[in-house]
Amino acid sequence: MSIEIIGRQIADMRMERGIRQEELAKYVGVSTQAVSKWENGGAPDIELLPKIADFFGVLTDFLFDRFITDYSDLQTVLTKKIMETSPEQQFKCVFEYCWDMERALCCGKIPTDGSVEEYENDLGEQEQIYSSVMSEYGFTRMGIANRLQYFLLVPEIRNTDTAFFDGIDYPSFFKDLSDKDFFDACVFLNRRESGKAFTPDFLVKNLKIDTDKAVQIIATLEKYGLLNHTEIEMDDDIQTVYKFNPTSSFVALLIFAREMIKAPGSFSYYCASRNKPYFN
Repeated sequence: MSIEIIGRQIADMRMERGIRQEELAKYVGVSTQAVSKWENGGAPDIELLPKIADFFGVLTDFLFDRFITDYSDLQTVLTKKIMETSPEQQFKCVFEYCWDMERALCCGKIPTDGSVEEYENDLGEQEQIYSSVMSEYGFTRMGIANRLQYFLLVPEIRNTDTAFFDGIDYPSFFKDLSDKDFFDACVFLNRRESGKAFTPDFLVKNLKIDTDKAVQIIATLEKYGLLNHTEIEMDDDIQTVYKFNPTSSFVALLIFAREMIKAPGSFSYYCASRNKPYFN
């Protein structure tokens, strides 16, 4: 087996993931020139191979372009890779793994086509491309790039009545959310930093509503656990102030509500082998 394979594998993985030679060199503890030498026909010292493999989150066999058949430690490798990635890059790293899993589910083979970064570079800022897998064993939905990125994976649900419907009053919730002033208040409060206190007058001023409506909105927000209130003494009077509790569930709701309102049109992968209904 040619030793040049290692250098090619390192170069391919680095470029696919948008990693600079300097980043790999710093992690491994060598010069940038050493990495460049590897990628141009040289090879790293054998004692460096485990650390290089850890950096890319692969087994050392992968550096030799050997097909991996033992996945027993894959979870540990991925976890270690994510933990060692800088906080500002962790979500980007995990999202790339999600894209790899999406393609593997759809194609049934090791993915070799474009990375998320390549889609980001190829699409305009307001463009969007999706992927979805719908099988008898579950479904996925993914916004790859560029306007919005997300990944949803739902293994087949054993009891959809228990999962979705028991004790949940959806019509009342959607009726509350359909009130434009309430919806605007949710968006407005999610634009503010969490923990800032406010009074009903703050909503009156910023949403251009009357006091009765502001009080109604606050009551609805409290019903869903989105507000905490406390009483403070101010100007020899007791005043109630509120703090908003932001939730990522509201953002997720908007993601998929948008898909219902404006159906996705551009898919990188669309694999629909499902025949049975979603609710049992």
